[in-house]
Amino acid sequence: MTIQFHPLPTEQVAAIRSSRTDAYGNTVEVAISDGDGIPCRSCLKITPKGMPFLILAHRPFESQNAYTETGPIFLCEDCTGTAPSSTLPDILTAPTYIVRGYSVDERIVYGTGQVTPTADIAGYAESLLARADIAFVDLRSASNNCFLCRVKPD
Repeated sequence: MTIQFHPLPTEQVAAIRSSRTDAYGNTVEVAISDGDGIPCRSCLKITPKGMPFLILAHRPFESQNAYTETGPIFLCEDCTGTAPSSTLPDILTAPTYIVRGYSVDERIVYGTGQVTPTADIAGYAESLLARADIAFVDLRSASNNCFLCRVKPD
């Protein structure tokens, strides 16, 4: 099985940039990157120093239920995004991340979430996606629980 790391869909990013509102209906914040630790969920890279970025609440799910978390994310103000890729995204610069499997109805599959060394993310995500009860895998910050990207089979 080949897996792919997915950024936020282009149409979602465009809607956020156009509306300037987040998942709660609040106006997005604009800040300038210091070049350190501002992971864009559209291009899956660290926002370069001096570049504007958006801070907003986002829920990376289609439905709403007890498991569809909303949390803070960053987006470059002007990047063009990126296509899904089998390569580990550049934004994964920490030593560990939370890797968690979800069912087709967007519910956490208990027992799948674990803090995973960055070097082991692809292997663990692939093992989860080989299971019939896992539809997708989300990567989250191990220190702040922020959504980073989604992993799906190719």
